[in-house]
Amino acid sequence: MSIAIAAAPGRQDLHSSAMRRRVIAGTTIGNALEFFDFTVFTFLMLVIGPLFFPAASAYGQLLLTTATFGVGFLMRPVGGMLIGSYADRHGRRAAMTLTLWLMGLGCALIAAAPTYAQMGVAGPVLMVLARLIQGFAAGGEVGASTTLLVEHAPADKRGFYSSWQFGSQSLGVMLGALTVALLTAALSKEQMQAWGWRVPFVIGILTVPVGAYIRRNLEETLEPANTFTSSQNAQTAHSSHTPHSSHTPHSSHTSHSSQTPLTSKPSPAASQHQPLRLVFAEHKAQIVKGILLVIGGMVCAQIIGFYMPAYANKELGLPATSTLFASVVLGAIGFVIAPFVGMLADRVGRKKVIFWSRAATVCALLPCFQWLVSAPSTERLMTVIALLAILLALQTAPVITMLPELFPKAVRTTGMSVVYGLGISVFGGFAQFFVTWLLHVTGNPMAPAWYLMVTVTLSTVVLFWIQDRTGHVIDTQEP
Repeated sequence: MSIAIAAAPGRQDLHSSAMRRRVIAGTTIGNALEFFDFTVFTFLMLVIGPLFFPAASAYGQLLLTTATFGVGFLMRPVGGMLIGSYADRHGRRAAMTLTLWLMGLGCALIAAAPTYAQMGVAGPVLMVLARLIQGFAAGGEVGASTTLLVEHAPADKRGFYSSWQFGSQSLGVMLGALTVALLTAALSKEQMQAWGWRVPFVIGILTVPVGAYIRRNLEETLEPANTFTSSQNAQTAHSSHTPHSSHTPHSSHTSHSSQTPLTSKPSPAASQHQPLRLVFAEHKAQIVKGILLVIGGMVCAQIIGFYMPAYANKELGLPATSTLFASVVLGAIGFVIAPFVGMLADRVGRKKVIFWSRAATVCALLPCFQWLVSAPSTERLMTVIALLAILLALQTAPVITMLPELFPKAVRTTGMSVVYGLGISVFGGFAQFFVTWLLHVTGNPMAPAWYLMVTVTLSTVVLFWIQDRTGHVIDTQEP
């Protein structure tokens, strides 16, 4: 049964400065804690592999561990669809709280998982189950939290507000890598294998109540008047073509006053609102465009942010601690510059920032990898990571803003969650698996660079068919 979210008596103005600051802080902290829980696994792959897949070769262990990491992404579309639909019916805040507790459950299962030596195949099975739960939670988290940020933001600052989604993810990555790096430096190899690898997941469990408390105090943005939609009206309003929707990836944006909002008429069948059915029935084109748009940033984030430590350690022979601190640098840069990228996108338009940053990424990838591989060192690794981290933030923050702008409010969380979940499940989640396989088959240390160049280029082409809604009013209640 659907529940409309009514405005509570005496509730704060959704667009007050105090409420907006609270939303940014609450979403960022909660999201960072959740992504810490989800991503810390990848920084421990070289420790977890021998413990849970001892019969495999070193290559097989890495491949099986990256596959275990990847299965979490298989559940992202499912979590996105179900939790996104829940958020469009019951509220964004309720969905965000649910995902936080599910992520904590996944952490608890991993922390308690017996190794292969202790219980045989039961250990790897429990690990896979935990990753499936975490993937389900992460699939619903991004759509709900980004939608909340976008719906609290004024029209001319949506890029800045939604940039905190990427910033918080980067903060989670930074904290995860830093935790593992400090443990690796402080503990012996035997201690890490015996119990040290479990510590980050215990920390993840302990952070859940903190995040839940923070999110409990956020104001809901889903209102009865906009909860249910006359589908034809929403589709017509959303697809209205203005001079701004020129088929160029760097067309200038126009004043929001000239743009038709994504309005929705209340449906007589409000209690039977089915956002998942509506989004697939009436927004298929937006889903396809969104998936194609998002895969470039997804693959870059997975390879640069998560695979690089294992690549630099296994393929280039760099110390594990230095490769982990490279991920700390990546997360710190993303967290710091994401808001500035959001403000830039609000000023010059999303498509310009995405197009030129991706063009720079494609041009920089091969020289960066060649320079690193020719003489591997911690200094070169840090330099390459820092440069690619800047380019990653420049392309990803505006993309995260464009995704919820593709859909009307009544199906916004569902639509974005479907796009994000499907895009990341195949192209993002298994990027590490594909690159590990390519390195083994080709023997070419440049394989990650070529894989990134192809996916980023293909993902950029779709910009020609996506309307840039920078500065446009997308909901009638926006100020």
